[in-house]
Amino acid sequence: MIADMAAVGAGAVAGAISRYQLGNIATRIIAEDKRLSPLTGWHTAAINIFGSFILGSLAGTPTIDASTTKQDVKGISPRMRLMAGVGFCGSFTTFSTFSVDIVGMLNNGKFVRAIAYATANNVGGIAAAFAGFNMAKRMIKK
Repeated sequence: MIADMAAVGAGAVAGAISRYQLGNIATRIIAEDKRLSPLTGWHTAAINIFGSFILGSLAGTPTIDASTTKQDVKGISPRMRLMAGVGFCGSFTTFSTFSVDIVGMLNNGKFVRAIAYATANNVGGIAAAFAGFNMAKRMIKK
């Protein structure tokens, strides 16, 4: 139990730092090139979509018994699944920021942008999770 919590915590730290750094990089790049200003805030959608791909890949990867000694078994341990899925993906992606971004767009009268942003997050996230799941399934079969 303690080891599982530590794994989730380690994954969460890595996910949060990754999200923070990617946000900083995107913000800096957009600030340096004014042509990219319409993309302000869209890095959250990109992070959510990428995180959905990662979580889909994890969902498509079988869980292996940690006591298995066979070398030809393909999959991940239950603890690795917790660390990567609950920990990393849970803190890397963010529904709350997505929600607040939409509220901000709606409050600023940017209805079309809000709809496009919501659609990109939801459709893109589901499509990415589907792609990740199927990619993992195909890779495991080989």
